[in-house]
Amino acid sequence: MKTRKDKLIVARCRTSLCASGLTDKPEPQHEPGVVAAIPAFNEEQMIAKVVARTFKHVDTVMVVDDGSSDDTALIAERLGAVVIPHGKNLGKGAALQTCFKWARRVGASVLVTLDADGQHYPDYIPRLVEPILKGEADVVIGSRRHSKDMPAFRRFGARLLDRATGVKVGGAIVDAQSGCRAYSKTAIEQVIATEYGMGVDSEIIIKARDAGLRIVEVPITTKYKGLETSTHNMVYHGLDVFFSIIKFMSIRHPLLFYGGFSAIMFTIALVFGLQTLDLYARWGRVVTNVALISIAAGIMAFLSFFTGVILFTLITVLREKG
Repeated sequence: MKTRKDKLIVARCRTSLCASGLTDKPEPQHEPGVVAAIPAFNEEQMIAKVVARTFKHVDTVMVVDDGSSDDTALIAERLGAVVIPHGKNLGKGAALQTCFKWARRVGASVLVTLDADGQHYPDYIPRLVEPILKGEADVVIGSRRHSKDMPAFRRFGARLLDRATGVKVGGAIVDAQSGCRAYSKTAIEQVIATEYGMGVDSEIIIKARDAGLRIVEVPITTKYKGLETSTHNMVYHGLDVFFSIIKFMSIRHPLLFYGGFSAIMFTIALVFGLQTLDLYARWGRVVTNVALISIAAGIMAFLSFFTGVILFTLITVLREKG
C-alpha cells in the first residue's frame, strides 16, 4: 500500500505532463458542464471550505496545486476535486494556464475561476455564470468596487492597475485585477494566456477585448480581514502586474510603444544637443555631461525606433501566416 509520501512523489513526477495538458490524467467521468478552477499554493487552512462551498454551484471542481509543500492537494482530492499538481511553484499565471488547458481538453461549457484563500465567496458563482448561460456574455468579471471590506491601499493600487490595463465596459474601466470570473466555451477556446506571474488577469482581459468577446461585470463582495490574500507583498504584486502590462502592450502595439519612447528620447537628445551648442558658443568648450546625455538619448531613440519597426514587421508576418 502506497503511503501519502509515495503518492506525492508520484504526483510531482507527473507535473510537467499535467501542466502542459499532455497527460491523460485526470479527467472527470461525466460531462464537466460548469467547471470551477482554483489555483492554490499552500492553502491547507482554507482549501476545504472553498472546495466544499464551490461544489454546491458547479458540476466539477478542479484545483491546480502550484507546488504546495502542505496538504492542500490531499485535502482537495479527498473532497472530490480533480487535482493537477505542479512540481514547483510556478506562479498564478502558470496555474491559470493549466486551468484553461484542462477546461479546453475536457470540453467545459463554462469555466469559473476563484482564489483558494477564501477571498472570493463561492455563493456568487450563479451570478457570474448566469449571463453566460443566457448567451449575453463571454467573460463575466466579479467587480470588487462595492466591496467595503477591501483595504484602501489595495483599492488604490487596483484602480491604478485597472487604468493601466485600460479595458472598458460601457465607458467604465473594468476591475481587471479581479480573479473571480466566469468564461464561456468561446472564451475558453480563444483566450490563450502566456504570463506566468500576477499580470495574467490583465493579460486575459486585454486578449478577450482584442478578440471581440463580450465582457460584462457583476458586483461582488470579497473577504480580506483575517486572510493572507497574497503570497507577495503589494509592491511586488503591483510591479509584477504593471511590467506585465507594459510587456504585453509592447508586443501588441510595437510601433506605438517603441515609437513613443523613441520620440521622448529624441526630444531629450535635441534639447541637450542644443544646450551643448549654446554652451560651446558662449564658453568655447564642450560641457561633457550635457553632451553625453544628448548622445545617449539619441542612441536610445535610434535603437527604440528600429526595435519597433522590426517587431511590427515580424508580428505582421506571423499574423499573416497564422
